[in-house]
Amino acid sequence: MEYLCNNCPRMCNIMRRETGAGVCRMGADAVVARAALHFDEEPIVSGTRGSGAVFFSGCALRCRFCQNYPISHEGFGRRVSVDGLKHIYANLIAQGAHNINLVNPTHFVEPILASLEGGLPVPVVWNSGGYERVETIRRLEGRVRVFLPDLKYRFDDAAARYSGARDYFQCASAAIREMLRLAGPVRLDAEGIIQSGVVVRHLILPGRVEESKAVLDWIAAELPGAWVSLMAQYVPMGNVRGVDELERRLTQEEYDAVVEHLFDLGLEEGFVQELSSAEEKYIPAFDLTGVPDDECFT
Repeated sequence: MEYLCNNCPRMCNIMRRETGAGVCRMGADAVVARAALHFDEEPIVSGTRGSGAVFFSGCALRCRFCQNYPISHEGFGRRVSVDGLKHIYANLIAQGAHNINLVNPTHFVEPILASLEGGLPVPVVWNSGGYERVETIRRLEGRVRVFLPDLKYRFDDAAARYSGARDYFQCASAAIREMLRLAGPVRLDAEGIIQSGVVVRHLILPGRVEESKAVLDWIAAELPGAWVSLMAQYVPMGNVRGVDELERRLTQEEYDAVVEHLFDLGLEEGFVQELSSAEEKYIPAFDLTGVPDDECFT
């Protein structure tokens, strides 16, 4: 497989082949670091049997605080063919997964779309950093029913300082609107598991209370029908040395101020993480669990 890649807002315009290239430093085939049942997503995603989470390596964002740094920045993982991806999905569904949860998938749109041909018997979740092109999201119509994007920033200075993407909000806001157009309001089944819709995640960062409030203001004004997942799991990780405000955890006062604002806005459909969730134990082990050796499919 090879293809010219302009899938994300970086618009690298490079030909993806076997070797890695572009901002994400990935090749044409998907690279996966873990594929397993995951129980730490929002309750409507994980349910009782777990979400079938497929963690892709590489990333178009360069978030300094990324909790998945070994795979997003350092590229740890194993190349997996389209047939290998199909095998992963089938194995997770056989284990009882409520859905197939594609984590950080944007830069692998081509192999993912090929792997989803014919559809799956469970919903597909597009779990991304929100830094997307509207044109890429439109390609997912008919294949993806649930969108779980981040909305990390409202202000360009933070997006540039922490993720090297000054245009983050401009791109993410347009992409999330398109997700909502495609998926519609949140719809749950009889078990309370999401079948379609958009849940927007926002991680509160230390020292950025006004940022979080501005993100919530925008969601309340612009995304009717979307749910909100307010996250408090920030732990200093990745490469935050020298960024003073990111070298510490959230304070109780910061957390309380953002949560209060959420409820003042009437954003009651969704979830609020407890501050106690800021623990490294919730970060999955990226150890190639559930990732097949592609020699089995060649």
